[in-house]
Order: sequence, then structure tokens, then C-alpha cells
Amino acid sequence: MASEASASTAAPEPVVPEAYRPVPAVEQPADPATAAGGPDGPGGARRREPTEEKSQRKRRLEYPPAPEPLGVPVVDNHTHLDFRDGLVAVNVHQAMDAAAAVGVAGAIQVGCDVESARFTIEAIEAEPRLLGAVAIHPNDAARLAERGHLDAALAEIETLAAHPRVRAVGETGLDYYRTGPEGVDDQQEAFRWHLQLAHRLGKAVQIHDRDAHEDVVRILLDTPGLPDRVVFHCFSGDAALARICNEHGWYMSFAGPVTFKANEALRGALAEAREELLLVETDAPFLTPHPWRGRPNAPYLVPLTLRGMAETRRVEADALAAAVANNTRRVYGDF
Repeated sequence: MASEASASTAAPEPVVPEAYRPVPAVEQPADPATAAGGPDGPGGARRREPTEEKSQRKRRLEYPPAPEPLGVPVVDNHTHLDFRDGLVAVNVHQAMDAAAAVGVAGAIQVGCDVESARFTIEAIEAEPRLLGAVAIHPNDAARLAERGHLDAALAEIETLAAHPRVRAVGETGLDYYRTGPEGVDDQQEAFRWHLQLAHRLGKAVQIHDRDAHEDVVRILLDTPGLPDRVVFHCFSGDAALARICNEHGWYMSFAGPVTFKANEALRGALAEAREELLLVETDAPFLTPHPWRGRPNAPYLVPLTLRGMAETRRVEADALAAAVANNTRRVYGDF
């Protein structure tokens, strides 16, 4: 009898949210990447196809099981619901239903080129649990400038960024990992333009910073009329950069990499960061947190990163979630 009682009180087995479970092939659209795309269709209009890691090992494209729900709801600071990286296509309502079930009350849907910015406007108008951010990603800025198309793209971003449910300009910034020296000037010019747009519209700015910490900080400090709310999306710096952010009141948003075993320097930055500047994000479908690294990511997996952050800072998860929720509201306002 005792064993029966203990079995009845055991925690339920984690399961993948229903919308993320594969269905028989006969029920799938012939090409779910293009069939009825948009916020209410099977999924976004574009599909990411990372079927192999750099090691050439095949990736598993099944979505992970849902984590234990958070006791205090938080918001996913940065996600790309139009990018698909799994066996099934999920619309924005399904994505946010799955997130809500584990204590993720909302998300910032980020458009990083003209196509995804248009999707973002559709999504935030269709789903009340989403707010938006739009910009031209630094890598795209360099490519568009090379073809003479950057000015037209920025003009459309300026129009879309004025939408009242777009609360941030982003992701913008610098990326020296994929763009070579020939694209640096174009990236920096576009970064400054986005900063000025955010300031003019009174919106936050979400920064993409990869292998470019010194130049990102320099441009932020040199830009007149900096936006009031600056967010380092997917913070990738060390404790020294965290101290700079602390000094200037810049927000630091941590994603799945803070849970990866080798990232001690990143956890050192997290430990250094002021609590009132912390945010949490997925950057889905990328950067899935431990223990599901390499699998597709989605907003419902935020609790894994939040709990990893709490462990690093040696605080209760609910206390950290409450602080993150308050910080998110200060940056983006109410939904």
C-alpha cells in the first residue's frame, strides 16, 4: 500500500506540449514551410534547416518535454516564432498556450529583417500575449548595403517600428563572427541608425553583440540621445562587460548558453549583474538550454534557463522570476 501511495503522489512524467508533438506524415502539409504561413497558419513562412551540427552529427528535431511550471510567471525577452526548427509547425497561439502552461506569460517576438518584421506585426496584432521588436540584423545590414538595398529596408523598419505594440527596436548591433572586415562600417552605421530610431520613438533597443563587445560599448557611449532602455539580448560577455552594464543601467538578458557546462565566464557575468537589470529569453528556435542542447527551442523552455540562472546566483527561482518580471515590465510596459 505504501508503494502505491508514493506512486500516486509522484511527479507526473514530463511530456512534450501537444502542439509540438509530431503527427503522422499523412496529416502534415506537403511543405509546411510555405503552406499557410503566418501567425494563424501551421507556422512561420521560413524554416531553419540545421539538421547537422558543426561536428556533422545528426541533430534530433523532436521538441523537448515541458519543464516544471514556474511559480511566478515571466516573459520570454526574445524569440523568433517565424523561424521553424523542428518536426512540426506551430502557430503563435499554440506557442503561447504551451508557454503559459509552464508560467511564461508572454514573449517579445523579434523581427530581424523586413520579412520577419512584417510577420512580427501580424503576430502581435493576432496574439495579445506577444509584444514586438523590429530591426535589420547586423549581418543582414552588411549584405543589404553591399547590394544597395539597405536604405529601403531601414525605411520600412522605421514605419513598422511605430506600431504601438512594437516596444523595442532590435535586434540590432554588431556581429564580427559571420561578417568580415568589409562589412564592419555598414554594420556600425546601421547600428547607430537603429539607436537613433529607438530614441526618437521612445522605445527600448535590443542589441545583438557577437565578438564585438568593445565596439558595441564604444558606439553606445558615443551616441547622442541614447534610448532610455538598452538590452543586451543573449548576453555573451564576461564579468567585466556585466560591470559596464551595471554602471550604465543596461539590461542583460540571458539565454540557454548560461546553462552550458563550459560557460563559466558567462555565469560569472550573471553573478556580477545587478538583479534589477536581469532578463531571461530563449532566442528560440536557437540556443536550447541544458539538458536539451541541440534540440529545437521554444518559449515554453524558459523555465530551464530561469532555474539555471537562480542556481548560479544562489537564490530561489520564484524570487528571481519576480525580479525578472518586474524588470521586463519596466523595459516594455504592459501587454
